[in-house]
Amino acid sequence: MSQDVIETDALIVGAGPCGLFQVFELGLLGVKAHVVDTMRVVGGQCAELYPDKPIYDIPGIPVINGQELVDNLMVQIEPFEPVFHLGEEVCELTALDADRFRVVTDAGTEFVARTVFVAGGVGSFQPRRLRFEGIEAFEDKSLFYRVRDPARFAGKRIAILGGGDSALDWTLALAPAAKACMLVHRREEYRGAPASVERMRALAANGKVEPVIGKVSGYRADAGAITAITVEIGDAEHEFACDALLVFYGLAPKLGPIADWGLDINQDHQCRSGALPDQHPGRLCHRRRQLLPGQEEAHPVRFPRGGAGRVRGEGAARSGTQGTPAIHDDEPADARAPGREAGLTSHRL
Repeated sequence: MSQDVIETDALIVGAGPCGLFQVFELGLLGVKAHVVDTMRVVGGQCAELYPDKPIYDIPGIPVINGQELVDNLMVQIEPFEPVFHLGEEVCELTALDADRFRVVTDAGTEFVARTVFVAGGVGSFQPRRLRFEGIEAFEDKSLFYRVRDPARFAGKRIAILGGGDSALDWTLALAPAAKACMLVHRREEYRGAPASVERMRALAANGKVEPVIGKVSGYRADAGAITAITVEIGDAEHEFACDALLVFYGLAPKLGPIADWGLDINQDHQCRSGALPDQHPGRLCHRRRQLLPGQEEAHPVRFPRGGAGRVRGEGAARSGTQGTPAIHDDEPADARAPGREAGLTSHRL
């Protein structure tokens, strides 16, 4: 086997609260886990969508906000030394043999795992893309929705679209080395941190950033690359030359590659293993959305280590009450009211 392949007993797909708590449960069994998430920070929806909103349904905690929950979970799992692979999306999952899975990310990281836990909630967070005809052909060439190598933009004319933290952070990071940097936002009020807005305005005062208030309405391409964008400013359209277009319009949850992993997904409510027989020694443990809060029955989960046997749980409230820790999957939070975090449930495929 290649030395570049990471062999592990447990691979967790998703670094939201349920994925992080899975690290804790595995750690109690003496199992070290690798964790993959498409976001560059841990926390899932709690960190990305409502870090400051209160959550009321965490057992034993009357109220806590999303970021505090994530921070507490990180402290809880620190002794178990999980290995995180952030900013990577799992794009391939196949059964190697009767006991192992092969998992590959879009960054080329390859795993061989005996157990894969899918704690992906509603799926991976994908960037909101431009919808101009034919523009997808320029992705990762002159159109970018994420920055993997900041050095590639040095000495270039870059146009950054967006008004949130990501757009502002990359403007501050890339403008000093760029030939020219333009930040396009639809209104004068920015949604990012006030300190970042002040720093951006300071760069603009020194001629390093050109803020443009308007709406991008089109683009021009030549020789296989985007060379200019069109921006509606008031009642007029203006064209701005650029060598690279960076778009940070936020993230949206999508099921993504999970839909191609051989799971039988019935209207996002039930998931069963369509590709793996129940007696398969390796385990692919995935999420299942609760139809009614508190009404999902508990199912045993087979753990593929000889001494662990079967472990069983009915959610976070009962973890550790049955002799062995529960293995938990997650329920997407989008079916709940804002500020209500997902419950933790377990089941067998």
